[in-house]
Amino acid sequence: MPRLTRAQSQARTRDLLTETAQRLFLRDGYHATSLDKVAEAAGFSKGAVYSNFRNKDELCLVVLDRLYAERIAEIARAFAGGTLEDRFRAFEEYAEGMLGDAPRTQFEVEFALQARQNRELQADLGRRDALVVSALEQLIQSQVDEFGLVPLLPVRELARTLLSLGIGLGVQRFVVQDVLPVRVLTDTVRVLLGIRR
Repeated sequence: MPRLTRAQSQARTRDLLTETAQRLFLRDGYHATSLDKVAEAAGFSKGAVYSNFRNKDELCLVVLDRLYAERIAEIARAFAGGTLEDRFRAFEEYAEGMLGDAPRTQFEVEFALQARQNRELQADLGRRDALVVSALEQLIQSQVDEFGLVPLLPVRELARTLLSLGIGLGVQRFVVQDVLPVRVLTDTVRVLLGIRR
Protein backbone atom coordinates (compact mmCIF):
# COMPACT_ATOMS: atom_id res chain seq x y z
CA MET A 1 0.00 0.00 0.00
CA PRO A 2 1.48 3.39 -0.99
CA ARG A 3 2.42 5.76 1.78
CA LEU A 4 -0.02 8.63 2.43
CA THR A 5 1.06 12.15 1.57
CA ARG A 6 1.10 14.70 4.38
CA ALA A 7 -2.17 16.23 3.12
CA GLN A 8 -3.81 12.79 2.90
CA SER A 9 -2.62 11.92 6.39
CA GLN A 10 -3.97 15.21 7.78
CA ALA A 11 -7.32 14.67 6.03
CA ARG A 12 -7.51 11.13 7.41
CA THR A 13 -6.75 12.35 10.93
CA ARG A 14 -9.41 15.07 10.62
CA ASP A 15 -11.98 12.53 9.39
CA LEU A 16 -11.18 10.12 12.24
CA LEU A 17 -11.44 12.90 14.81
CA THR A 18 -14.75 14.05 13.32
CA GLU A 19 -16.19 10.52 13.28
CA THR A 20 -15.07 9.95 16.86
CA ALA A 21 -16.46 13.30 18.01
CA GLN A 22 -19.79 12.53 16.33
CA ARG A 23 -20.01 9.19 18.12
CA LEU A 24 -19.16 10.76 21.49
CA PHE A 25 -21.42 13.81 21.05
CA LEU A 26 -24.34 11.53 20.19
CA ARG A 27 -23.56 9.09 22.99
CA ASP A 28 -22.69 11.52 25.80
CA GLY A 29 -23.97 14.92 24.67
CA TYR A 30 -22.20 18.19 23.92
CA HIS A 31 -21.19 19.18 27.47
CA ALA A 32 -19.91 15.75 28.54
CA THR A 33 -17.68 15.41 25.48
CA SER A 34 -14.32 17.11 25.90
CA LEU A 35 -11.56 17.45 23.33
CA ASP A 36 -9.41 15.25 25.59
CA LYS A 37 -12.01 12.49 25.35
CA VAL A 38 -12.22 12.85 21.56
CA ALA A 39 -8.43 12.67 21.21
CA GLU A 40 -8.14 9.65 23.49
CA ALA A 41 -11.01 7.74 21.85
CA ALA A 42 -9.58 8.45 18.38
CA GLY A 43 -6.07 7.40 19.44
CA PHE A 44 -4.46 10.83 18.98
CA SER A 45 -2.93 13.47 21.18
CA LYS A 46 -4.87 16.56 22.14
CA GLY A 47 -2.42 18.44 19.93
CA ALA A 48 -3.74 16.54 16.92
CA VAL A 49 -7.21 17.82 17.72
CA TYR A 50 -5.99 21.41 18.00
CA SER A 51 -4.03 21.16 14.78
CA ASN A 52 -7.31 20.34 13.00
CA PHE A 53 -9.90 22.35 14.96
CA ARG A 54 -9.58 25.68 16.76
CA ASN A 55 -11.82 24.55 19.60
CA LYS A 56 -14.67 22.28 20.60
CA ASP A 57 -17.28 24.49 18.95
CA GLU A 58 -15.55 24.30 15.58
CA LEU A 59 -15.39 20.52 15.85
CA CYS A 60 -19.05 20.50 16.82
CA LEU A 61 -19.97 22.57 13.75
CA VAL A 62 -18.19 20.06 11.50
CA VAL A 63 -20.15 17.24 13.14
CA LEU A 64 -23.40 19.19 12.67
CA ASP A 65 -22.55 19.67 8.98
CA ARG A 66 -22.25 15.90 8.62
CA LEU A 67 -25.51 15.26 10.48
CA TYR A 68 -27.40 17.87 8.44
CA ALA A 69 -26.03 16.49 5.16
CA GLU A 70 -27.16 12.98 6.16
CA ARG A 71 -30.61 14.27 7.08
CA ILE A 72 -31.09 16.16 3.82
CA ALA A 73 -29.90 13.14 1.81
CA GLU A 74 -32.39 10.90 3.64
CA ILE A 75 -35.26 13.31 3.00
CA ALA A 76 -34.26 13.57 -0.66
CA ARG A 77 -34.26 9.77 -0.93
CA ALA A 78 -37.76 9.66 0.55
CA PHE A 79 -39.00 11.99 -2.19
CA ALA A 80 -37.00 10.39 -5.00
CA GLY A 81 -39.56 8.24 -6.78
CA GLY A 82 -43.01 6.77 -6.95
CA THR A 83 -46.31 8.55 -6.57
CA LEU A 84 -46.67 11.59 -4.38
CA GLU A 85 -48.40 9.41 -1.75
CA ASP A 86 -45.50 6.91 -1.92
CA ARG A 87 -43.13 9.80 -1.24
CA PHE A 88 -45.13 11.06 1.72
CA ARG A 89 -45.26 7.55 3.20
CA ALA A 90 -41.48 7.24 2.80
CA PHE A 91 -40.99 10.66 4.39
CA GLU A 92 -43.30 9.74 7.28
CA GLU A 93 -41.27 6.55 7.89
CA TYR A 94 -38.07 8.60 7.89
CA ALA A 95 -39.57 11.22 10.22
CA GLU A 96 -40.82 8.54 12.62
CA GLY A 97 -37.25 7.47 13.28
CA MET A 98 -35.70 10.94 13.19
CA LEU A 99 -38.06 13.15 15.19
CA GLY A 100 -37.22 12.94 18.85
CA ASP A 101 -34.13 10.79 18.26
CA ALA A 102 -32.79 11.23 21.79
CA PRO A 103 -29.03 11.39 21.09
CA ARG A 104 -29.32 13.85 18.19
CA THR A 105 -31.93 15.99 19.88
CA GLN A 106 -29.97 16.24 23.13
CA PHE A 107 -26.77 17.10 21.27
CA GLU A 108 -28.40 19.73 19.05
CA VAL A 109 -30.35 21.36 21.91
CA GLU A 110 -27.26 21.50 24.15
CA PHE A 111 -25.22 23.06 21.36
CA ALA A 112 -27.96 25.57 20.50
CA LEU A 113 -28.05 26.66 24.14
CA GLN A 114 -24.25 26.98 24.08
CA ALA A 115 -24.53 29.22 21.01
CA ARG A 116 -26.76 31.66 22.86
CA GLN A 117 -23.65 32.85 24.70
CA ASN A 118 -21.58 33.46 21.57
CA ARG A 119 -22.61 35.75 18.70
CA GLU A 120 -20.08 34.23 16.28
CA LEU A 121 -21.45 30.77 17.00
CA GLN A 122 -25.00 32.05 16.55
CA ALA A 123 -24.02 33.38 13.13
CA ASP A 124 -22.41 30.04 12.21
CA LEU A 125 -25.58 28.17 13.18
CA GLY A 126 -27.68 30.74 11.32
CA ARG A 127 -25.72 30.14 8.11
CA ARG A 128 -26.17 26.38 8.47
CA ASP A 129 -29.88 26.83 9.16
CA ALA A 130 -30.20 28.89 5.95
CA LEU A 131 -28.46 26.13 3.98
CA VAL A 132 -30.89 23.52 5.34
CA VAL A 133 -33.86 25.75 4.46
CA SER A 134 -32.45 26.21 0.93
CA ALA A 135 -32.03 22.46 0.47
CA LEU A 136 -35.61 21.86 1.65
CA GLU A 137 -36.84 24.66 -0.60
CA GLN A 138 -35.25 23.00 -3.65
CA LEU A 139 -36.70 19.64 -2.70
CA ILE A 140 -40.19 21.07 -2.20
CA GLN A 141 -39.97 23.09 -5.41
CA SER A 142 -39.09 19.95 -7.37
CA GLN A 143 -42.24 18.24 -5.99
CA VAL A 144 -44.34 21.31 -6.81
CA ASP A 145 -43.00 21.35 -10.39
CA GLU A 146 -43.28 17.60 -10.95
CA PHE A 147 -46.82 17.23 -9.62
CA GLY A 148 -48.22 20.65 -10.56
CA LEU A 149 -48.96 21.56 -6.94
CA VAL A 150 -50.16 24.99 -5.83
CA PRO A 151 -48.74 25.70 -2.37
CA LEU A 152 -50.58 27.99 0.04
CA LEU A 153 -47.29 29.66 1.02
CA PRO A 154 -44.24 30.67 -0.98
CA VAL A 155 -41.98 27.61 -1.20
CA ARG A 156 -39.22 29.23 0.89
CA GLU A 157 -41.70 29.93 3.71
CA LEU A 158 -43.02 26.39 3.40
CA ALA A 159 -39.46 25.06 3.77
CA ARG A 160 -38.93 27.20 6.88
CA THR A 161 -42.27 25.98 8.29
CA LEU A 162 -41.37 22.34 7.64
CA LEU A 163 -38.01 22.73 9.39
CA SER A 164 -39.49 24.61 12.35
CA LEU A 165 -42.33 22.14 12.81
CA GLY A 166 -39.90 19.23 12.57
CA ILE A 167 -37.60 20.76 15.20
CA GLY A 168 -40.52 21.54 17.51
CA LEU A 169 -42.03 18.07 17.20
CA GLY A 170 -38.62 16.51 17.69
CA VAL A 171 -38.00 18.39 20.93
CA GLN A 172 -41.52 17.62 22.19
CA ARG A 173 -41.14 13.92 21.46
CA PHE A 174 -37.71 13.93 23.10
CA VAL A 175 -39.07 15.47 26.29
CA VAL A 176 -42.60 14.03 26.54
CA GLN A 177 -42.31 10.92 24.31
CA ASP A 178 -44.75 10.45 21.44
CA VAL A 179 -46.65 13.60 22.37
CA LEU A 180 -47.82 13.98 18.76
CA PRO A 181 -47.78 11.52 15.90
CA VAL A 182 -45.36 12.25 13.06
CA ARG A 183 -48.40 12.33 10.81
CA VAL A 184 -48.98 15.91 12.10
CA LEU A 185 -45.87 16.96 10.18
CA THR A 186 -46.77 15.23 6.92
CA ASP A 187 -50.44 16.26 7.10
CA THR A 188 -49.41 19.89 7.63
CA VAL A 189 -47.10 19.75 4.62
CA ARG A 190 -49.91 18.21 2.52
CA VAL A 191 -52.27 21.05 3.49
CA LEU A 192 -49.65 23.71 2.77
CA LEU A 193 -48.95 22.12 -0.63
CA GLY A 194 -52.68 22.14 -1.43
CA ILE A 195 -52.92 18.34 -1.53
CA ARG A 196 -56.22 16.68 -0.67
CA ARG A 197 -56.26 13.12 0.55
